[in-house]
Amino acid sequence: MPPVDRSTTFHNGRFLLRALARLTFGLVIGVTLRGTPGIAADSPDFYRDKKLTFLVGGDPGGAYDIYARLLSRHMPRHITGNPSTLFQYITGAGSVIAMNYLYNSGPQDGTVIIAPNRTAPFVPFLGQQKTQYDPAKIKWIGSLNNDVGIMQTWGTVPVKTIDEARKTEVIVGATSPLTDGYQYPTLMNRTLGTRFKLVTGYKSSPEIMNAFEAGEVRGIENSFLGMQERFPDWRNQINLLVQLSLKKHPTLTSLPSIFEIIRPEILSPGFTQEEVEAMWQIILTQQVVGRPYGLGPGVPDERVALLRIAFAETSADPIFVADAQRSRLELQPLQGDEVQQMIAVVASAPGDRLEKLRELIR
Repeated sequence: MPPVDRSTTFHNGRFLLRALARLTFGLVIGVTLRGTPGIAADSPDFYRDKKLTFLVGGDPGGAYDIYARLLSRHMPRHITGNPSTLFQYITGAGSVIAMNYLYNSGPQDGTVIIAPNRTAPFVPFLGQQKTQYDPAKIKWIGSLNNDVGIMQTWGTVPVKTIDEARKTEVIVGATSPLTDGYQYPTLMNRTLGTRFKLVTGYKSSPEIMNAFEAGEVRGIENSFLGMQERFPDWRNQINLLVQLSLKKHPTLTSLPSIFEIIRPEILSPGFTQEEVEAMWQIILTQQVVGRPYGLGPGVPDERVALLRIAFAETSADPIFVADAQRSRLELQPLQGDEVQQMIAVVASAPGDRLEKLRELIR
């Protein structure tokens, strides 16, 4: 069963989305939202003299923060009223704490955009505790890239392939069981017989990479982008074992994807190839979603439409693209409706398959 490529970018559909979003905005602009006390007809100048807060579910200086700051430098120019921006950080539990805040306590007027860890929109479906939000009800406005995950070991470690990882134990660092840095090695252990020994409790990705470089841990799962940023000389420092995404990175065509690794002869007892591939299809959707941005569930639809337009226009803005290139940040934008649909697909996956996946990564 070949991997499904769900990483389609906007391209020609961009103009259709803008037209539809503007039509939606025009249809609802003069309508009072029923059942939403205190929110009346929207004003096109709502954002004038307002502050647009980017709520980052990670530490300052991390990749999610860097991408959000890139977006914040350009998106206000595409919003009527040109709001100023500020940043707020709520760390912990792979952005679950930040998502809980946005969903239950945060402003619902479109003045707060969350930039969570890519796993946060999916962990409620995977049975994780302490999540107090429905990801399908978050109003997603887009994502800036498809994040290809890489399972890595330090260059001096004699484990350079997944087959070798099935024979030799490797200590792997992770922040929390709510992150892909924990979920992916755990799922490989339980379906492919790898021997990754997980050590959790690190506060952030930079802290894990410090431990990786210092020899405190010998392996990590991290995005290819994050690895390149931290280790520009990675070819001489790091072993790359496998790609973890629904689509290979264009510069890593010779490095196998997880779907090329899944073979009947290496599966753990009791699993079929079709079953294991289907579970990886579900969990790796979060890689395609990459760097998502969302609004609270109570934000009026017309304001969601306005911000989706602004995101679409920003992602196509040559000045924005040039800024990303200068910062060596990859862009493979997804628009809000695409992110919304991907999360809906995972939410509607067969219950028995989701429950099996929950058991394996718990």
